[in-house]
Amino acid sequence: MSLLAAAAIVALAGGTARADEVRQVLPGGQAPAQPAQLTREKAPDESEIQRFCSNIADAARDRRYALQAEELKQLQAGIDERMKALEAKRVEYEEWLKRREVFLARAEDSVVKIYAGMKPDAAAERLAMVNAELAAAILMKLDARKAGVILNEMDQKAAATLTGIMASAARRVDPS
Repeated sequence: MSLLAAAAIVALAGGTARADEVRQVLPGGQAPAQPAQLTREKAPDESEIQRFCSNIADAARDRRYALQAEELKQLQAGIDERMKALEAKRVEYEEWLKRREVFLARAEDSVVKIYAGMKPDAAAERLAMVNAELAAAILMKLDARKAGVILNEMDQKAAATLTGIMASAARRVDPS
């Protein structure tokens, strides 16, 4: 059956048909079911909405707290991991620092022995060329008699500078 024929049948039956409402019925088939009428339900009033919200408020709050607690646990676990890593690094650095101090003490002792074995005039000449603080540290480690002879062989200004540094280092109380 064509669309025009279906429209003509509906028109004869006293109705009007639109093109999107026309349905084809096959011979021997059942007539199509009419679409269900939509009914409007009554809109909930304000008190029902408030009751619903108040009923789920505690559950929503509890869920929010549970999510926040879980997030805090995850953050705490991350912080704990970082703390362990930092502690491991601290231990590693302390070990490295101890090894360094031992090395420096050995090196310093050997340098002091070298200067102790030198002639005073040669030692004075060499110490005048190095850093004043290093020279003062070496002189402080030397025997007092040997250090005095080396200072005697030095230039007056260099000897005065080294003596000032040695005196400041020998103070037990910080002057500042």
